Amino acid sequence: MPVGTPGFGKDGRCVMKAKSVNLRKVAMIGCGFVGSASAFALMQSGLFSEMVLLDADQNKAEGEALDISHGLPFAKPMQIYAGTYDDITDAAIIIVSAGASQKPGETRLDLVRKNVGIFGTIMPEIAKRDVKGILLIVANPVDILTYVAQKQSGLPESRVFGSGTVLDTARLKYLLGEHLSVDSRSVHAYIIGEHGDSEMAAWSCANVSGLPLNRFCEMQGHHNHDEAMQKIAEQVKNSAYEIIEKKHATYYGIAMSVRRICEAIIRDEKSILPVSSMMHGEYGIEGVTLSMPAIVGKNGIEKLVPIELSKPEQKRLKASADTLKGVLAEVMD
Repeated sequence: MPVGTPGFGKDGRCVMKAKSVNLRKVAMIGCGFVGSASAFALMQSGLFSEMVLLDADQNKAEGEALDISHGLPFAKPMQIYAGTYDDITDAAIIIVSAGASQKPGETRLDLVRKNVGIFGTIMPEIAKRDVKGILLIVANPVDILTYVAQKQSGLPESRVFGSGTVLDTARLKYLLGEHLSVDSRSVHAYIIGEHGDSEMAAWSCANVSGLPLNRFCEMQGHHNHDEAMQKIAEQVKNSAYEIIEKKHATYYGIAMSVRRICEAIIRDEKSILPVSSMMHGEYGIEGVTLSMPAIVGKNGIEKLVPIELSKPEQKRLKASADTLKGVLAEVMD
C-alpha cells in the first residue's frame, strides 16, 4: 500500500509526502497472545475503521487478520489486513506488543536483553519513516522498552509511552471493589512505579467516590486496614504470576487496558491513566520511565498529575525507579 503522495522538493526531484494521520487507523506490531487479543478487543471497540497487523512471522499476521475479519459481520465495518512498516506511517496509534516470553531457567535480565534486542530491529524501521501518530508500548518489561522506544524511535516523548500500570491499577480497583462490596468503577486508586515486582499502591490518595479509603472500609465493617491493604497489594503484584501458572499466559486483561488507552487517545478524553513515561525531576526522579498518573489525549501525554504521596511512599517510588535504572545500566550501552 502507498505510504504517501508524490510531490516535488526544492531541487525539483520527486519526493513522497507522508500521509497525514488517520484517526481511524491503528497498527499492531506483534501478533502473539497479547497482540492478537488486543487487536480483537480493538475490533470490537468501534474506534477504528482500519487495522494493520505486523509480525516477524508474516503468516501469523495474515492468519490473525483473517480470523478477526471473519467476525466483522457481527461488529462494525472495518478493514483488517497484514502489512509492512510502510503501512503504519499514517496510523493514529502504533501499538508494539512484540517480544519474547520468559522461558524456564531464563533470568529476568536475560529476557530484558532479548526484548531490547527485538526492539533494536523494530525502532529503526519506525525512525526511518515519518510516523505521525502515537507509539504505545505494551511489550514487557514495559518500562525498560518504553525507554528504549523513546531513545530510538525519533518521536517526541509525549507521543511515546507505555501501558505501564494501567492493568495493575485495574486489578487493584477490582480487588478493592470485591473487598468493599462496591462497584470497582467507583474506586479511585493507583498502582505506580515499575510494572513489576517493585510496583506500589498509592494508598495515600486512594478513595471511593471522594471518601477516604480507610473511612469507607470502616463504613463497610473492615477495620484491619494495614493488614488488608498489604494483602490486596500483594495480590495485585502476584496476579500475573498466578494467571501464568494456571493458563501459561496473560492477555485478556492487558487487551482491555490497551483498548482503554486507545479510547482516551482517539476520543481526546484527557483521561488520567497511570502510563509509563519519562520522569524529569518529579519526586526527585530523573531519566527513567515508570508509571505515574498522566493526562492522556489525542496528542499523547499532556502532563503528569502530581498526586499526594506520603514520605514512605515517595521513598518506595524512588526505590522502584532505582530498580529500573539498575536494569537499564545492565542492558543499555
